[in-house]
Amino acid sequence: MARRARQSGLKAPFLKQVSLLSERVEQGAFPFDHLSFLQDDDFSLSFEAPITVFVGENGTGKSTLLEAIAQHCGFSPIGGSQEHALAGTGGDAGPLARALRLSWLPKVTRGFFFRSESFYDVASYLDEVGSADRHGGRHLHEQSHGESFLAVFQHRFESGRHAMFLLDEPETALSPTRQLAFLGLLRDWEASGNVQVIMATHAPILMSYPGAVLISFDSGSLEPVALDETEHYRITKAFLGNPERYLAEIFADDD
Repeated sequence: MARRARQSGLKAPFLKQVSLLSERVEQGAFPFDHLSFLQDDDFSLSFEAPITVFVGENGTGKSTLLEAIAQHCGFSPIGGSQEHALAGTGGDAGPLARALRLSWLPKVTRGFFFRSESFYDVASYLDEVGSADRHGGRHLHEQSHGESFLAVFQHRFESGRHAMFLLDEPETALSPTRQLAFLGLLRDWEASGNVQVIMATHAPILMSYPGAVLISFDSGSLEPVALDETEHYRITKAFLGNPERYLAEIFADDD
């Protein structure tokens, strides 16, 4: 009983570190032959804050690492939570998940894994087996993409219960206005002390969350980066400051 009481007082981040087990690396196989950070036998990544944001170009391994972490939490690779047994989405962990060691205090398996490309299927499943009352009184497919995204996470947060929320490009479901609303939801989660978020995104608005630790995948080794040092932020800011110049350069060959 005392042990349970001590654990309930622990605050996010619960996942402290991800490290590579070199003896389980499948040489010459994807993703080990493709992602440079996995070619370091001593690869490890520590989580220092409740909100961690993976940033970088497509193909740098953000989603691949996030999926492997999700599998360690018991989530389906297609997304959802441990409650969701979507047909054809189970099976053994992938090669990267098998080669990772996750260090926890405490181990958390409650939560949700959002994948932008498969959220439609997960929403269909939730509508079929769940209650609309859990998602704001309406089925997810009766809501817009952004509404359904926010409904899932607003109604899955239970204060007092530890949870891991893993988000792969949530901006695909969110307009800029809803991205700002989502920042407010992130604040509620952080204030509770009971939620850890790991998010892969290209959206500067989501990257700007105060206190989030941004991890850049662009250099080949995973390094902390400031918001204004990310290419996403610099390009977006420069474009919005002078769109005519950028458009003139892009369309110069059309003349």
